[in-house]
Amino acid sequence: MIINPIIPVWIMGIICIVLLFFKRKGTFNYIRQILIIILLFVVNLRIMVAGKDVTNMSNNVDILFVVDNTISMLAEDYDGAGRRIDAVKADCRYIMEQFPGASFSVVTFGNSVERTMPYTIDYNMALQAIEVLNGQTEYYANGTSLNDVMSQMAGILENERETYKIIFFISDGEIVNSENLKSYSELEEYVDAGAVLGYGTTKGGAMRPLKYVGDEEAPEYLYYYDDDYNRVKAISKIDEDNLKQIASDLDVDYIHMTGQSQIDDEIDELLSGIGDNAAYSEGDSKKGYMETYYFFAIPLMLLLIFDYFYYKRKI
Repeated sequence: MIINPIIPVWIMGIICIVLLFFKRKGTFNYIRQILIIILLFVVNLRIMVAGKDVTNMSNNVDILFVVDNTISMLAEDYDGAGRRIDAVKADCRYIMEQFPGASFSVVTFGNSVERTMPYTIDYNMALQAIEVLNGQTEYYANGTSLNDVMSQMAGILENERETYKIIFFISDGEIVNSENLKSYSELEEYVDAGAVLGYGTTKGGAMRPLKYVGDEEAPEYLYYYDDDYNRVKAISKIDEDNLKQIASDLDVDYIHMTGQSQIDDEIDELLSGIGDNAAYSEGDSKKGYMETYYFFAIPLMLLLIFDYFYYKRKI
């Protein structure tokens, strides 16, 4: 078991002690107040417990996912008519399952570059950062660049602690803003292993983005058009030349993903490479850890809801 507090423990301790001084009238009310404060303190601790029946891996393995989250990743040409982004989510989940105990971080790029998840050993939190990806909205997208993400990658790879660094660069390689792809070779010295994963087909696929942020679902007929006046449906095609160049610059493999099994050999090779560098073991290293805060957050919310109606009734 480990803790990963949101607010430093000593600060939260002071806050909780101060809250105890605001003693409520009535024994039942004060006991309820104490329970709320205790639960608040425990939730802040973010107690994490080791997962069961997983292969141990030491925590000096960092895996960085760099994920294309542009409209083109919504193209429906994966394994028939599946969306590229859905395949990416499934494949990232599969990859994380093969490296229990490693630390994961997620960087996405579209109109802007965002580090949506710093390195964490919590599988569920890292997975959530992947699962929320759903491409850009039609009226927010300004075109795709594969260059803007490099500075963010450099900052992460250069400045993080000394670890065995694996990178998965995930994209369809398409550039639609007239830029030329720059070289990623300056990042090669900071990458120990990894792969560039390409999604899409040369035939291409149409895209169905949401119109605006907050929309729940794009209607079946609502495809993305290059020319709304002439109703020319936009088609996104994979650009493997760009992806292969990035892979060559980083000195990692390029894999055209047409099925999850495409990554199996690469994962075996990566695990072997980690073992050769003494960062992987079967014995005394850490297991993967899982969050437990929600077990305490549920009774905390119930008590707060009870308090709300209890005091509202007294007003």
